[in-house]
Amino acid sequence: MSTIEDATTAPASVTAGHAPSGAERTAYHRLARLRPRYRWWTVLLTGLLGIAFYLVVLLLLIVPVVIGSMLNTEWGVELSVLLSTMQFFDLDRPWLLVALVLPLILMIPPLLLASRIVQGRGVGLLSSVVGRLRLAWLGKTLLLALAVFAAYFAALLGWSAVTGDAVVPDFSHPGLGVMVLLVLLLIPFQAAAEEYVFRGYLMQLVGGWLRHPAFAILLPVPLFVLGHGYDVWGAASVGVFAVVAGWLTWRTGGLEAAIALHIVNNVLIFLFGSVGLVDANATSGGTVDLVASTAAMVVFALLADRWARRLGVVRTAPPRIASARHGGARGTHSLPPTLHG
Repeated sequence: MSTIEDATTAPASVTAGHAPSGAERTAYHRLARLRPRYRWWTVLLTGLLGIAFYLVVLLLLIVPVVIGSMLNTEWGVELSVLLSTMQFFDLDRPWLLVALVLPLILMIPPLLLASRIVQGRGVGLLSSVVGRLRLAWLGKTLLLALAVFAAYFAALLGWSAVTGDAVVPDFSHPGLGVMVLLVLLLIPFQAAAEEYVFRGYLMQLVGGWLRHPAFAILLPVPLFVLGHGYDVWGAASVGVFAVVAGWLTWRTGGLEAAIALHIVNNVLIFLFGSVGLVDANATSGGTVDLVASTAAMVVFALLADRWARRLGVVRTAPPRIASARHGGARGTHSLPPTLHG
């Protein structure tokens, strides 16, 4: 995944004025207030404009599909299957996975474009407090998440074997290779897109209005849960995921750890679903599933937080620098310099 930042303008350097001694640094959920055009309504306007852009993108995507299904009987049958079952994971129809994740991936460009138009430079602050996606830290958290969730799924499969519900992986399906390739190529971007919207944009929207991080972490949770059509146990697991991802984003000063958690969780589910070890279309769960998944997510979050402290990962952005001398009247504000976490 490439670095996501505002490449049009580098953060401004400080040419005049000094930060007050002991000036407060800015946590991730408050970063929108560092943007040059910040007003109480600008982040909200960013969302509305982003939705408008996104609807245009969806229309450009959907209209050709609808026209094609009207002209091609086979396409029409496949589309009716999708709409009637809403089962997006099917080794016989790998294009269903594309239909699920592509609209989610396409949320990123409208959001970044709307953010740049409305709030000005500093789009990279959606990624982290240093104004970019910290790829080295993302790589480390991916490895950590992989280790934790490999142990988690091994424990689940081991428990199933002990209780007599053991399943044997099936590698014989002819569509397995295509599905694995699609999962590895698309799911990381799908997971990142959801994090940019729910832990990036929404946390900074709330954080622009309310200082305490608990509001920015918790208030977006219901929207994230509603975006997943699960039963009460599945919804509870999704809610826990949202809280853990939000806490990680705040604690580590960026989206990297949350993106890693999301990527590994989703990729492993789809890969195991490809060989029949889990039901990738499942929308229900149980007490054991909820407790086990919660334990895995909490363990990952605590280890990632501790690792971030040991590595010195930057968690907050420098304060805005004001100069009353600039222009003789109004002060100017600089964005945080690019730091290395």
